[in-house]
Amino acid sequence: MAGLALAFTMALACAPVHAEPVSPNESRIAAYDPVDARHLTLRVYSAAMAREITVEVQRPADTSRPRPVLYLLNGADGGEGTANWDHRAPQALEFLAGKDVNVVQPIGGFTSYYTDWRAPDPALGVIKWKTFLTEELPPLIDSALGANGFNAIAGLSTSGTSVLQLAIAKPGLYRSVASYSGCAQISDPLGYAFVNLVLEQGPGDSMNMYGPLGDPMWAANDPYVHADRLRGVDLYISNGSGLPGPHDVLDGPYSLPGFDGLAHQLTVGGVLEAATDYCSRNLQARLTALGIPATYDFHPVGTHSWGYWHDALINSWPVLARGLDSR
Repeated sequence: MAGLALAFTMALACAPVHAEPVSPNESRIAAYDPVDARHLTLRVYSAAMAREITVEVQRPADTSRPRPVLYLLNGADGGEGTANWDHRAPQALEFLAGKDVNVVQPIGGFTSYYTDWRAPDPALGVIKWKTFLTEELPPLIDSALGANGFNAIAGLSTSGTSVLQLAIAKPGLYRSVASYSGCAQISDPLGYAFVNLVLEQGPGDSMNMYGPLGDPMWAANDPYVHADRLRGVDLYISNGSGLPGPHDVLDGPYSLPGFDGLAHQLTVGGVLEAATDYCSRNLQARLTALGIPATYDFHPVGTHSWGYWHDALINSWPVLARGLDSR
């Protein structure tokens, strides 16, 4: 660790690192791999999960003064394969490269919902992503990158739920939140069934996440139930209807490959998007009843797929920028 701060400064054209990054619970940046002058890969040791997490970082072009941080989450597979922003929607990152913001993309969290599970899972181990993303990682990033303490967070699909949970869990940490095709209500029977449908795609057991249907942990982590705690956060909520749209074409730049891929995108992706559309519109009604403003971007077409999330990220930038006090 002795030369870590100096290495950051020498390897990257970035603001000086003022301290060896260590979080209050002894989480730390264990290693780094500079990719180029704008990108680096961090390995961050999470004390809560007792393992290292890969974190991809994109720096702003101008680091002459402290800049804010946008945390960008992936979907159900945690971005561990190629289903991440770098591989599936690189144009979104190119768009962000022109903004005065650090972009931080944690890799991992396969079918975890980026939350703290009640018990270790035999297949997934100890899952404490909420702790990682609210207590451990932000102070490390702020210190290592010389950030200014202004944070925003955006997520798609499962993490479209998570970003709302995280903003509620740590008030004031994330000043703006963008949820793309997320399901906010998870504790009623329909929401519970949707979460379990997602978790069934992986090896984990939802009993180890929040317990059985009706367990108080489901309601305690339900953004719809606790929507009043989103007051004061700049919110962007987007969704398609599940019907085919402009990005649902054979071998398109954002389509799954081949006829089988397109068929999956239209059927499974259509059903998933219709389900999250139901959730998102219910969240709109709930926030409206509470008098909490938000920006809604609902479309008459669009499946649960990357082309629409690329568009949503770009459309959400004015909302994210307000919370980041950026442009």
